[in-house]
Amino acid sequence: MAGESVSFRITRSTEDLAQTVAALSQRLVKLEQRLASIELQLDRVAAEPDADPEDLLRLDRVAILLADCRSLLEEEGQEQRDAEFEQQPVAA
Repeated sequence: MAGESVSFRITRSTEDLAQTVAALSQRLVKLEQRLASIELQLDRVAAEPDADPEDLLRLDRVAILLADCRSLLEEEGQEQRDAEFEQQPVAA
């Protein structure tokens, strides 16, 4: 009977090992698929053409317009502060 018990444990351990190896193999396959997908994405990003020079020029113009608007707003705010300051009564 002792021989049957040892044989059962060896068989059971072998089955557990086989299941563990199968699970690890499945995980490895999934990881390899994810890696291949990421590599494809990187290849696509690397293959994208550089930015269109006309688009860059348009963006530069927009940046200039924004800077002009900000400076106008700052000037207007300064003029309002100056006007408020001039309207304050002078303490004697």
